[in-house]
Formats: sequence, structure tokens, C-alpha cells
Amino acid sequence: MSTFTLDNPAGVPSSPFKAFSNVAVIPLGERTLLMLAGQVAWGDDHQIVGGDDMRAQSRRVMELIGKVLEAHGATFADVVNLRTFLTDISRIREYGEIRAEYFKDAAPPTSTTVEVSRLFLPEALIEVEATAII
Repeated sequence: MSTFTLDNPAGVPSSPFKAFSNVAVIPLGERTLLMLAGQVAWGDDHQIVGGDDMRAQSRRVMELIGKVLEAHGATFADVVNLRTFLTDISRIREYGEIRAEYFKDAAPPTSTTVEVSRLFLPEALIEVEATAII
């Protein structure tokens, strides 16, 4: 019997390839661990939102993370770790400006940011995974 559940909350595009779930929900006694899959800036039609605009893509990614968190009773204040993949590390400040908006009322989580040669969708500039504890 599994001690966790996998979920694709309403309002968050799931994989068009059925290759992953958006979140693993893992009970830890009085707390719950949420492990979010990497989010890219896609809309409901699975097309990348924002074109070559890092800020627009970053905002969409954070919106999607927020929706997954909210569906499980969490907020950005519950996020303990972010893993960010950028296709161009020289644009980290653009991402950072948007990220800061979502953590303005919370201590910044631990994080790792790396540059990658590409993401699974060629138009995607950024992908972010998150871990939260509620």
C-alpha cells in the first residue's frame, strides 16, 4: 500500500504526454510534504506563455506553482526548496525579480539554480521544481 498520493490539481495543466503528476503528497505524521514536479510556462493549451520574455515565463511558472500549493492548503511561505533550471543563466536577474514578488512575505527558501542546454519544450526558458512542508 502506497504512503503517498499523486495529484494533478484543477487549473494546472498536466503533462500532455501523461508522463508525470504535478505533485506528490507525502504524509509525515502531523505534517505533509509536497514535492512539486518541474513547472514550465505553459498555458492550458500546452503552448508556452510569454515567448522569449523571461519575466513573463517566470510569472506563469510561479502562478502554476501557487495553484498547486493552494490546492493542497499551502502557500509560498510553506516552500522550503526551489530547484530552477534556466536555459540562459545571464537572465537570472529577470527570474529573480519575479521570484521575489512571490516570496516577499516569507523567508526565501533554500534553492539551486543551474543553466541547462535546453528543456523538454524548446520554447521554455525556465523550469522550476518546489518542495513544501505543511
